Amino acid sequence: MERIDLKTGFLCNNNCRFCVQAHKKKFGNKKSSELKKYIKTSFPHFQGVVFTGGEASIRDDFFDLVSFAKKIGFTTIQIQTNGRIFAYKDFCVKAIKAGATEFAIAIHGHTSQLHDYLTGASDSFQQTLQGIKNLAGLDQLIITNTVITKPNYPYLPDIAKLLIDLKIFRIQFAFVHAMGNALKNANSMIPRKSLVEPYVKKAIDIGLSGHARMTTEAIPYCFMDGYDEFVGEKNIPKTKVFDLDYTIEDFTVVRRNEGKIKDEKCRLCSFFEACEGPWKEYPEIYGWEEFQPVLKRKKQKNAKCRTTQ
Repeated sequence: MERIDLKTGFLCNNNCRFCVQAHKKKFGNKKSSELKKYIKTSFPHFQGVVFTGGEASIRDDFFDLVSFAKKIGFTTIQIQTNGRIFAYKDFCVKAIKAGATEFAIAIHGHTSQLHDYLTGASDSFQQTLQGIKNLAGLDQLIITNTVITKPNYPYLPDIAKLLIDLKIFRIQFAFVHAMGNALKNANSMIPRKSLVEPYVKKAIDIGLSGHARMTTEAIPYCFMDGYDEFVGEKNIPKTKVFDLDYTIEDFTVVRRNEGKIKDEKCRLCSFFEACEGPWKEYPEIYGWEEFQPVLKRKKQKNAKCRTTQ
């Protein structure tokens, strides 16, 4: 399903050390009238809408915007959120009544110490955890996203286990993009992909053992050999992005042609056509030595169900 990604603004109640949007906080949030115009003019060309930011859920007009999208006719209304305000069950109920159909919740650690360190907000782990529990208790579709960083990559299996214990069955691990705070804190936030590889594969195994749909994002095929069924980019729908003061008509095209990059030796890889390569900032930091073409396919993991956010 084609969708729009509606960046409602850039204010947030977290201050993640890896946030790619952090440099836009000074611009605040967009006006409600502007967002409603985007929603109205996008339908029926697009059937899905993603409310994101910043943190969309902290807007005073949050319920009004969601109900407006529902009234216009959008069938899929996803809320990308840090989940903290959903720790209040009444808020969850109101969001559902307004029309929200999916909740994509960011969780970056398996403990308060790790998660709160990465989000820069005390008690954020407990609030996010309670938000997940509340929405799960209301039988809502929950998708989790964990940004892979230098502090948390050794704990990806632990995060997967936590999510399985919470009965979350759509789990994504996305490699950090070196922009905003992530670029500012590159030395402490950006790990080597070769070090991440065994941990993300073990996390996938744990997720599969719990019958979860597992995906990754921004991890090229050469680090997913034997697990290439879980590379999520191939399943991301066409998305129109309304950003700060510009519009991206098709994020897939921009992501592949401008955001990511491949080395000349990548042409030898059996996944050359399918692979997008890493975000272009990564080889500027670590170079291309880690990247080794996959010359033949390995036997795939048994992946009965897989999806992307």
